[in-house]
Order: sequence, then structure tokens, then C-alpha cells
Amino acid sequence: MTLRLVLVDDHRMIRAGVRSELADDLEVVGEADDVPSAISVVHAHRPDVVLLDVHLPGGQGGGGAEVLAGCTDLLGEVTFLALSVSDASEDVVSVIRAGARGYVTKAINGADLSDAVRRVAGGDAVFSPRLAGFVLDAFGTAAADVAVADDELDRLSAREQEVMRLIARGYTYREVAGELFISIKTVETHVSAVLRKLQLSSRHELTRWAAVRRLL
Repeated sequence: MTLRLVLVDDHRMIRAGVRSELADDLEVVGEADDVPSAISVVHAHRPDVVLLDVHLPGGQGGGGAEVLAGCTDLLGEVTFLALSVSDASEDVVSVIRAGARGYVTKAINGADLSDAVRRVAGGDAVFSPRLAGFVLDAFGTAAADVAVADDELDRLSAREQEVMRLIARGYTYREVAGELFISIKTVETHVSAVLRKLQLSSRHELTRWAAVRRLL
């Protein structure tokens, strides 16, 4: 399965180098070099993964974290992986807090970067060596909560997770069916399975469950 990527970096040569190092199953569908263009390109292409530099021109000076803030409506659909020369704790924490799924430095090789992209697309959190400690130090028990949420999500199939997010956002069964190109009966079956596996009793509880875990 081919994964669709957007590359965000203000240096054209860096983008070209990253593109040349990516594996054949990773397709670059868009590029951006500053905050405003990154937000626009990500919304236009809705890729599987965004490779996001931390320090970017434009916007209000927030860099990668500002791009994430401008794409909060896509979190859950689009996964962000920070790729930066910086290994400063404040940079790592800022983009993870904003919603990035991982953070790797530009010292990474092509094979490991390609693997990191696949892993975050599959729901894993990925960090270069020693960077994960910054996240644990900054978030404390919140990091444990993320692990619990991941464990709970592992009970659901990929399709059940898609249905769960749409239902939790307030979609009707008919709207979910139209969005995912499945029958209403199939939606009902998936919702029943989700509620059973998560030990919830209603759509209201599901919405609250997803909101607490920032899955909406």
C-alpha cells in the first residue's frame, strides 16, 4: 500500500534530498516551504503523513507547531511526523503538544525515515534516540494516558476506528455510510462492535471517550 506524503521544509534542497531517500511505497504529493503554504497544501492534499520541519518562516512565528494548530481539523485523518535538525527539548515538546505523532532528526537515514513514516501512519509514536525522554518528562502521566488510549484503540479494527471517529464527531449513520462508501447496516454493525469493545453504552459516552483522548 502506497502512503501519500506532504513535505514541509523551507529549504528546497532538503526537500529534494528527503524525497530521493524515501522508499518506493511512499509518494510525495505536495510540498511547502512556510507556515501559510503548509496549512494550505495539507488541506488541499489530505495526505496520510506530513513530514514537518519545526522551524519555518511565515505565520506568527510558531513554525511547525503553528502548522499543526492550523490543521487541527485534520488530526486523526492526517498524521504529522516532525523532521528537524533540532533536538532541543522545547522544540520536541511544542510539536508533540500541538499534535505531532513523532519527532525524528535529520541525522536519520532514508530507510529508517521510511520506516518511521510507515509506523506513525499505522498509529505508533516514533522518536529519535533520547528524544522520547523529553516527552515523558514534559507530559508525565499524560504520556501514560496516550499509551492507554493506544491500547484501547488496538481493540478496534481500522474500519471500526474510522466509524468511531465519525460517530464521535456527530455524523449520522447515513452520513458515515456515505463518507466510507458502506451500507447503513454495516455502520450499525461497526458501531455495536465499537461500543462493546470499549465497554460503552451510547454515542454520547463514545463522544466523551474520544474527546478525553483527543481522538476527534
